[in-house]
Amino acid sequence: MEDHPVYSEAQPGLLARVAEPLAKRARRKRFHAYHAALGPSATDRILDIGCGPSGLAGFEPAADVTGIDADEQPDYPGRRFVRGDATRLPFETGEFDIAYSNSLVEHLAPKARPGFASEVRRVARRYWIQTPNRHFPVEPHVLLPAYHWLPQAAQRRLWRFGRLEGDYEPIHLLDEDELRKLFPDATILRERFAGLTKSLIAAGPAGPSARG
Repeated sequence: MEDHPVYSEAQPGLLARVAEPLAKRARRKRFHAYHAALGPSATDRILDIGCGPSGLAGFEPAADVTGIDADEQPDYPGRRFVRGDATRLPFETGEFDIAYSNSLVEHLAPKARPGFASEVRRVARRYWIQTPNRHFPVEPHVLLPAYHWLPQAAQRRLWRFGRLEGDYEPIHLLDEDELRKLFPDATILRERFAGLTKSLIAAGPAGPSARG
């Protein structure tokens, strides 16, 4: 399974040290939940949208996973890597059995998200779309409490306290209603931490294989 650090770009400190093993454990649980919900087979063609350095292929190297990301990923371990735009996927309609995406949609501008959702459904028969929950008290990209509830000007000032490098990026987290509007034919799954919903997942289309 993948060993790429989840918080490699976070400022080092107590929060990052505590969050790293918790995040890796959450991703392993998410991987098993993905299998339980969609039941991928050995012959399924899978598209990992916003794959990063390893993504789903890091967990399942034997699977037929194509990764797509806005940034070049020279060491990507999947079958194929394509650099491209998540809102204009360079693939044929129905080319994949499953579209998988982990913590990507919140990085897209709100006006671009319907296009992303439409592309997911165009290229794949089933999908698994995960995103952090806006109502969870700690923002997962900067590991700062309540950061995502602040005005953008305040976020700009605080960005450097949570990130090691890189320019400020406006990240608009979603809540359950927003995710459901993007994927109305999905079952919404919830990942919980300390009794709170930390992440949301749209698994679809809803049916016997998608569990609430």
